[in-house]
Amino acid sequence: MKPAASTESRPRRLPFLQGVLPINPAQLPHDIIAGITLAALGIPEVMGYTKISGTPTVTGLYTILLPLIAFAVLGASRQLVVAADSATAAILAGELTAVASLGSPEYVGLTSTVALTVAVMLVIARVFRLGFLADFLSRSALIGFLTGVGVQVAAGELSGLIGLPKQGHGPIMQIVSAFERIPVAHLATTALSFAVLAVIIGCKRFVPRAPGALIAVIGSILASGFFNFAGRGIAVTGEVPGGLPTLFLPHLPVDDINQVLATAASCFIVIIAQSAATARAYANRYNEKGDDNADLIGLAAANAAAAFTGTFVVNGSPTKTEMVDDAGGRTQIAHLTTAVIVLLVLLFLTRPLSLLPAAVLSAIVFMIGVKLIDVKGMAELFRMQKDELVVALLTAGVVVFVDVMHGILAAVVLSLIAHARHSYRLHTHVLTRNPAGHWVPHRVEPNLYAVPGIVVYRFEADLFYANTGRFTEEVLTLVNEADQVLRWVVIDASVINNIDYTGGKALIQVGEELDRRGVGIAAVALPTGVRSEIERYKALRARGAHREIFATVDAAIDALHNVAPTTSAASPDETKKPG
Repeated sequence: MKPAASTESRPRRLPFLQGVLPINPAQLPHDIIAGITLAALGIPEVMGYTKISGTPTVTGLYTILLPLIAFAVLGASRQLVVAADSATAAILAGELTAVASLGSPEYVGLTSTVALTVAVMLVIARVFRLGFLADFLSRSALIGFLTGVGVQVAAGELSGLIGLPKQGHGPIMQIVSAFERIPVAHLATTALSFAVLAVIIGCKRFVPRAPGALIAVIGSILASGFFNFAGRGIAVTGEVPGGLPTLFLPHLPVDDINQVLATAASCFIVIIAQSAATARAYANRYNEKGDDNADLIGLAAANAAAAFTGTFVVNGSPTKTEMVDDAGGRTQIAHLTTAVIVLLVLLFLTRPLSLLPAAVLSAIVFMIGVKLIDVKGMAELFRMQKDELVVALLTAGVVVFVDVMHGILAAVVLSLIAHARHSYRLHTHVLTRNPAGHWVPHRVEPNLYAVPGIVVYRFEADLFYANTGRFTEEVLTLVNEADQVLRWVVIDASVINNIDYTGGKALIQVGEELDRRGVGIAAVALPTGVRSEIERYKALRARGAHREIFATVDAAIDALHNVAPTTSAASPDETKKPG
């Protein structure tokens, strides 16, 4: 386990450079090395993401230049790496092709417009403190969503691996098309692709710290220049513009505004959920206080920087964050180091990138897609929570068979449905005493008495509109099917934290029904729970009826075991007779 860094002695942080300050001289060399590692691993990866997003190769480098610096200056997380991401890249390619051809100048311009729109949405989210929205995309739905994206990304690169153009709409047709055309595959390109995959997988398997993708990129560039791959029919990247990116304000075509807003909203949801989850995980790992709302400003600045430099949406990246953490980086200084290296590449090393074979990027992107397919997460859901496995599989299915944007909607809706099901599928019990005098819970059945004439019914969830029917039904069943004269029903509400309007009305109606049967109703509720809500609804106050609120089940039984419902007896914590 990695050591936790206590934050108790840390001075109050400024509203900027929170991920950088205070600088620990002992940690500084580790951060610099981690930044170099991130550059080595991340540069080939972000270049690969441009194949997913349908933008020029150099735009991938732009995502880890100014956006990385912007988040380091204005973000709160000390660990989160903000850069190009496969999920948001896939959203762009899946949605913007409805209004512009993939890779066209209009399309590339729209990707920057979406990034600026996302930045505005993130600022609005910060103003209204909407960081909590990250909680509404469940982990199971996120596993399914990223798995679906992984299938989509990997399937889209199969044709590129064998040197053929992509054909077919959707991942399934792309897979079928690639396999049908294997007999006409370009053999040299196919051999190169398999060699790159062997290097990446081999490094991961035998030398985990070796930058397999970078080795493959450098090796293929050298081989491309020496053997003239372009002259032998192996497609290469072509000219990559050097120098600093040009700053400009993205244009918003009025005719495309609806598509831009829908695409930006999908990216916004993924960014909120994925960035917050990643930042929280690493803050918890090192016992640091996270700030979702402050990170929103950093993410907004990063996406604005992306928009103004002509690149696409950036997001908190779990894979790159883990790269830095595994290399010993603990602050945003590592990310600033990466930005410096990327700047040097843009100024002096873009010419060699023009020799990079396209199949190498296809192989890198294919491996990115394969890594996103979370078989381990799915297996864990199968073992631990099968109903949430269904949520993950449905979300993945929508991404694969429909599109990414609807996959996002499915992830959010299914997360909310799963939450509602967990709230609705509550636990209820009837309590009885065992010979030792301890309370024992039983499934809800008639004729289980705490003492003769008294039933204790425990409701173990908030009482709200969706479960009041079950509450009413079970209480009345206990009364109607009793095999002896029932005098009291004690509702154990000690674990209820909220009663909504429908729940309050249901409690009143149950009391009235029990009055008609000559049965009293009492409650066990704590001052820190819903006692004030019960009293506010006057659910236990009725003319001619004696009802009480007790602090414990024992207090209720002791006070009521010899009391008839229509008589008066003061409860241990009541000083006045109920009115």
